[in-house]
Amino acid sequence: MNSLRRLFLLFIILLTSTITIAQTVNGVVRVRKPGGGVEPMPHASVYWLEGRLLLESNEKGEFSFDRKRSDTVSLIATFVGHTRDTIILTRLENRAEFTITEGAELQAARVVTRVQGNFISKTTPVKTEVISAAGLCKMACCNLAESFENSASVTVGYSDAITGARQIRLLGLSGIYTQMLDENRPIMRGIAAPFGLSYVPGQWLESIQIAKGPSSVVNSVEAITGQINLEHRKPTTEEPLFINLFLSNSLRSEANIASSLQLNKRLSTVILGHFSTDPAKHDGNHDGFRDEPQSLQFNLSNRWLYMADNGVQIRFGFKALTDDRLAGEKDFRRDSPRDLSVWGSRIKNEGVNGYFKVGFPLSSDNSKNIAAVIDYSYHKLESFFGMKDYYAEQNSIFANLIFQNELSEKHKYILGVSAHTDSFEEDFRDRLLNNQFFPGRDESVVGAYGEYTYTNGEKISLVAGLRADYNNIHKWLIAPRINLKYAFDEKLVFRALAGRGFRSANIFPDNMGILSTGRLIERWDKLDIEDAFTYGANITGYFPLGVDDASLSFDYFRTDFNKQIIVDQEYDLNKISIYNLDGRSFTNTYQVDFNIEPFKRFTVLATLRYTDAKVDLKGQGLVEKPLTGRYKGVLNLQYATRMNIWTFDFTAQLNGPARLPYFYHEGGYSPKYVMLYAQITKKFKDLDIYVGGENLTNYRQKHAILNAENPFSTGFNPTVVWGPLMGFKVYAGLRFTIFK
Repeated sequence: MNSLRRLFLLFIILLTSTITIAQTVNGVVRVRKPGGGVEPMPHASVYWLEGRLLLESNEKGEFSFDRKRSDTVSLIATFVGHTRDTIILTRLENRAEFTITEGAELQAARVVTRVQGNFISKTTPVKTEVISAAGLCKMACCNLAESFENSASVTVGYSDAITGARQIRLLGLSGIYTQMLDENRPIMRGIAAPFGLSYVPGQWLESIQIAKGPSSVVNSVEAITGQINLEHRKPTTEEPLFINLFLSNSLRSEANIASSLQLNKRLSTVILGHFSTDPAKHDGNHDGFRDEPQSLQFNLSNRWLYMADNGVQIRFGFKALTDDRLAGEKDFRRDSPRDLSVWGSRIKNEGVNGYFKVGFPLSSDNSKNIAAVIDYSYHKLESFFGMKDYYAEQNSIFANLIFQNELSEKHKYILGVSAHTDSFEEDFRDRLLNNQFFPGRDESVVGAYGEYTYTNGEKISLVAGLRADYNNIHKWLIAPRINLKYAFDEKLVFRALAGRGFRSANIFPDNMGILSTGRLIERWDKLDIEDAFTYGANITGYFPLGVDDASLSFDYFRTDFNKQIIVDQEYDLNKISIYNLDGRSFTNTYQVDFNIEPFKRFTVLATLRYTDAKVDLKGQGLVEKPLTGRYKGVLNLQYATRMNIWTFDFTAQLNGPARLPYFYHEGGYSPKYVMLYAQITKKFKDLDIYVGGENLTNYRQKHAILNAENPFSTGFNPTVVWGPLMGFKVYAGLRFTIFK
């Protein structure tokens, strides 16, 4: 009897064990939206703590697994940017239902997404257009120069038809009048400027802020038309690995990698790597010259952040790059002789940058603090253009000491001193015309500044600043600046600004294309510092239309030059004339922006800009500035399915006419033309795959190089560029991200 009882108990245990092993836990993860609705959450992470198992919910938010023990099961469901939900199942429970909610951080990001990654900041006193990480993914955005296609504020084009250098225009003026900042450190100055936009991979960036006008006095006097600040991927982000790969039909290929690592609770770092190459010879207009240089670029950056328990923050890092470009006639090779048989160009850039930033809190709430910034840059450019040689080397040091005191919620002030020193070594030689000179210089600036901010909630913001700098060449430079924001109510915001800016001209880096012409380059002497006032106003209204508030914004800005350096190709057709402005030079810019989300996840951005730019030139008087487009319009449409599983982007640009130099077309204007862009992105859990096209109408400028058949003649000129040089392009790529 006892044996029979033991056998029965053993059978029951085995049966129970079999049932236990066979038990399947089923579950679903749902997300509660800000409006109160609940939806299934695809690709959510579900952790089984005891089984050390990580699961992923499917497109319907569902998941399942076999439980291997009969004891309790602890489950955690989460998704990046959302709250967590925890459920404990007893041995008799096999169903888990999670509900997670969006965190405040993600809800802010959703607002950005609704305006397609391009939006106007509501809080800043200066009108600031923000291109977020979502906006940088709307197109391939291989580098910074290609990150502004959806912005009518910024126009990007080629500086000439040889070097491949890209330049921006803000408020109708060349990008040399826009101060470029890397997390509020001045960059792309001097020799590094011509190709600097190509040395910042778009996928390295977290966001771009475009502020029109002189803005703050904290970062020197060099901002005239605006400031563009770049925010890189942070060491503290939850992305230990990010990879971006890109390939186009022109064989341009690119790879980017980023890794953010938190080594401990105080120390973190981000490593950024870049490789790109354009190996093919493109000659779509059949003029015998490459439309873009063949190129090979490597770029490496490492950034560190240390956060002490007492609030002290230390940031430091470095960046190094090398870039090799081969341009000119298709028959020209790296080993081709330097003679009159074939016209070629080679441009080699090498650079390194290092910085150190430290901030000390002087009060427990950090309302009073002091910060110091030290930045060092070295850049070398070795190049030749036909029979012209240009060598340049630059060493620059920037230091800034900043004291900030927040007296109350309404009153804050900043005091600081800064110094900037630049050492330029330049050697120019024209072997054909027997012309050689050395325009390098040593320039240093020491200055002090103060800035006061008054804030009354969301109603009023006033920022008034003054800088006084002493320049060893140009003596005292005084730069006052003021910015005002006034909200009539939460739906209507007015902004106004006025300020003064200065910059020292760098003739060859600022005008790289003139090195490729066949003309004699005139020697210059005693050039003034460039000096201009910019002022303007903006009004932005928000009104209930569509899913969320739509916005309508109007801008007016004017820049008046007191002093300007003119590089004139129209005064004497045998040479490039370089002289100080004698007369007037001004630019008026009008712009309207409209944003709306007509229905859920479909956004529309429409902008239109009109530019009136004039300058006094020798022998002509007051004329339109050459190669400055009169107007530009942008229409961007984006639709995303739920959870952005599919994203569809379409952009159309209308580019208006620009006055052509009379030696290219007397009394003529460039034609109006349209550019079309499209991209489709499919999101998986950790992977985005995208395909797209640029210049879908296959429009390109004809005769971009004058006298291409006689490249060693005086009439050879590749600088009259007003349209695209490359035709239709298709591309594909992927973005792979591992989250913590």
